[in-house]
Amino acid sequence: MALRLAQKDHYEGDEWWTWSVWLDGPDDELDTVARVEYTLHHTFPKPVRVIDNRSTRFQLDAAGWGGFTIHANVMFDDGKLRKLKHDLELRYDDGRVTAR
Repeated sequence: MALRLAQKDHYEGDEWWTWSVWLDGPDDELDTVARVEYTLHHTFPKPVRVIDNRSTRFQLDAAGWGGFTIHANVMFDDGKLRKLKHDLELRYDDGRVTAR
């Protein structure tokens, strides 16, 4: 399977970013996914978030001040589970990455 987590981020200023993470891969594989359960850093309110919207590629939108590892449980229609992780990197406008 070629599924992986992808991200985009935007520096809002004052050490704050908005960011998104989603499931990326071939459409035929995405079509077999029922939902994605994301586990964020424990300091987030409700750090476990479930996204079941296939039309957005199971995109999660959030905001914060620093990078961390996002864990994802990809649940398939047939009941199978695949675990993924992604190191969220937040970048300043000049391309520098925040410290983790």
